[in-house]
Amino acid sequence: MDGAFLTGQFLIAMPGIGDARFERALILVCAHDGDHAMGVAVNRPLEGLSVPTLLERLEIEGAAAMAERPVLMGGPVETERGFVLHTDDFGAEHTVTVPGGLALTTTREVLVAMATATGPRRAMLALGYAGWGAGQLEQEIRQNVWLTVEADEALVFDDDHETKWNRALAKLGVDPTFLSTEAGEA
Repeated sequence: MDGAFLTGQFLIAMPGIGDARFERALILVCAHDGDHAMGVAVNRPLEGLSVPTLLERLEIEGAAAMAERPVLMGGPVETERGFVLHTDDFGAEHTVTVPGGLALTTTREVLVAMATATGPRRAMLALGYAGWGAGQLEQEIRQNVWLTVEADEALVFDDDHETKWNRALAKLGVDPTFLSTEAGEA
């Protein structure tokens, strides 16, 4: 890795990752520096929970008129906290810019904007995130736990969650049927 940070990249979980929470996960790295890394899984819909339903529970007006989209499981950390990954045409005080025309906002303001059609052009709502301490993600990459590939808006916001992992691998020219479940260092 040698100082190259992965903000704006996808992490593609390798077979045999050894953690069911990340099997076939596709994670967008939203922040990465020498002290930590943070990302949101973009392919893990939560069964039975839609964005309008969640926003109605939060008493946000206009939610009932929204299109049905699933809420995603963003990762195992702070699973009660919402993270809105969206296009960078919307910003609030605590919005974090992610390379590739993306942004991440965790305030109620973005939820209200989404419900009133004044929000970002494209958005997805996730509960929780994936996080790593200093050097942890780099070590996992050296152990071939993750592959990395440039993220793109189409894959982030696509509703076909079942095939996102395969399509991310295809961006690298990798056929998942040839991947081994054995991890090791290259």
